[in-house]
Amino acid sequence: MKSIYAFFCLAIFALSACNYTQKVKDGNFAVDRKQYAVAVDLLKKEHQKAKSRVEKGKIAFQLGESYRMLNKPASASDWYKKAYDDGYGADALREYAYTLKQLEQYDEAIKQFKELGIEIGSPYEYKREIAACQVAKGWKEEKSKAYSAAPLPFNSPGADYAPAIFQPGKIVFTSDRQAATGDKKYTWTGNEFSDLFIADLQSNDVQPFDNQLNTPTNEGTATFNKAGNELFFTRCYGDKKEDNYCKIMSSKWDGSRWSDPVALPFQLNGVNYGHPALSSDGNTVYFSSNSKEGWGGYDLWFSERQGELWSEPKLLPRTVNTIGNEKFPWLDGDTLYFASDYHPGMGGLDVFKTYKTPNGAWAPVQNLKPPLNSGFDDFGLVVDYQAKRPQDVLQVGYFSSNRPDGSGNDDLYRFERRIPPPEPAKPVAEYKLKLEGYVLEKIFAVADNPDTKLLGRKPLNGATVEVRIGKEVKKFTVAEDGFFSMDLSENTDYQFIAKKDGYLTGETYFSTRGIGKDPANPVQTFEVEVVLDKIFLNREIVLEDIYYDFDKWGIRQDAQPTLNALARNLELNPKIRIQLSSHTDCRGNDGYNAELSQRRAQSAVDYLVTRGISVERLSAKGYGETLPKANCACARCTEEEHQLNRRTAFTVLEGL
Repeated sequence: MKSIYAFFCLAIFALSACNYTQKVKDGNFAVDRKQYAVAVDLLKKEHQKAKSRVEKGKIAFQLGESYRMLNKPASASDWYKKAYDDGYGADALREYAYTLKQLEQYDEAIKQFKELGIEIGSPYEYKREIAACQVAKGWKEEKSKAYSAAPLPFNSPGADYAPAIFQPGKIVFTSDRQAATGDKKYTWTGNEFSDLFIADLQSNDVQPFDNQLNTPTNEGTATFNKAGNELFFTRCYGDKKEDNYCKIMSSKWDGSRWSDPVALPFQLNGVNYGHPALSSDGNTVYFSSNSKEGWGGYDLWFSERQGELWSEPKLLPRTVNTIGNEKFPWLDGDTLYFASDYHPGMGGLDVFKTYKTPNGAWAPVQNLKPPLNSGFDDFGLVVDYQAKRPQDVLQVGYFSSNRPDGSGNDDLYRFERRIPPPEPAKPVAEYKLKLEGYVLEKIFAVADNPDTKLLGRKPLNGATVEVRIGKEVKKFTVAEDGFFSMDLSENTDYQFIAKKDGYLTGETYFSTRGIGKDPANPVQTFEVEVVLDKIFLNREIVLEDIYYDFDKWGIRQDAQPTLNALARNLELNPKIRIQLSSHTDCRGNDGYNAELSQRRAQSAVDYLVTRGISVERLSAKGYGETLPKANCACARCTEEEHQLNRRTAFTVLEGL
């Protein structure tokens, strides 16, 4: 879905703005530079010329990835299958299964997910996807009595998405159609950079929304206050020497023009923010962010206006947020609509709704099912109370989808909600909150070698779990399925600590605060996973997301969450002593790289000491460029290979 990738791709993949103009050498180089529209043609030619099965499999997988990023799941599926047939392995089979699910080929997707579980040695890993396919298959066969949907007539061959109600009979939306600002093509998609556009729903006339707000970078996902004189939207930008990140911007209408947009003040560097939505009084903004303080992926947050200031963002509860991606919120009074790719759905993103209960908690989420949802990406739903509607229609609104009956990529759809026939009354059920937990360990491509590819997780037999509820402690010992279960209480915080000899102690948290009751869903079941890392003495474990500014060794703000997590790991495992190591890429002379890496490793140690870790448990070692992970000739290394070599890691020295 272009709306996900375009607004967040630059930070996710650390793609700097200068990469747009780099000369492409071959298909692999184009993929490395995220120039997927360019990569496709080159890779097809290379696939035809490839002589070995291994080479064909690798190129086919790159084609699958390129088509996935270009929002073409049918083409991606074909190439993933070719890659798997040519021996590319579990990665190709996994992506093939997911594209089958997105294409609503649920029976075949179930078959492939089962095969995938067998191939990686853990049927557990994809049991959730198999169950989701079975549910989605049933939903697809249902005939909706409440909703109908149809594409709007002014969709373009490009991506049109994220509608916002602006004035009676008019919506503002995001598009990368040819009329967008700027002369350069966005080499990710091959289209223009996205802008805000305004559409007249009567005449179907579409015009750029405002030339003062649209720039040659990506803009989109707008929301307005009730008066229509305050606007919040997303813009992705960055200095030429920095990565691009997405920020929420605000602007006000003074009667003749929109003011110069300013970024909301609570936003941190190195984090993506987007998809703003305003409460009815205009004093609370909801948004999506990939902050490491969330539950995983993108989560929904909110901030409240306090005079001219905005409060520190707060995370919505686990009723709403998951370890997947939650995006595109929209408020209809106390009802929250949003999109998620992890709550049980039909394929890609699905639209869900929840509502705030009288005590301020959020009720269990509901999937809106077909025709609003499909196996494809469905998102960005808004209700238009100003629209004219037939007497039997309760709501008229709009949403976005990349389903195949549209005009090209993401398209805008109009929906109507009618009064459904009454359902028989259900007996009042007892409200219950249940939790299902699993203790897992990681599966590596080469058993007991954490330096090889991570294939998945599997249940860890014999682990013990302590559940801490205030001063109370409950204990479980899991069997071969790694499973434990318990009833939960309302408005309660839980800490889960799992242990097993030979593994690092691990933990996770869960809270029932903010979880509301829903008569339609009296029994709610939640799931937690605790993944334990096996202790590999004298084996380097790479720390993700530890980056340094050029020629510097100080700990950047965006590296702190990873080191904070390592500090907590050391607190949970007080007998462990580790070495922090730093590595550079091959660029620069040997002496300079050795000194720089030593300073960077020492900076990581010093930071952990400030977090309360004893210096006696830590040592620093800079290896310069002497131990590369990617063995490539320096002049021929891709940026991805340079980044792989430019890493910070830790090694457990003792502590069994």
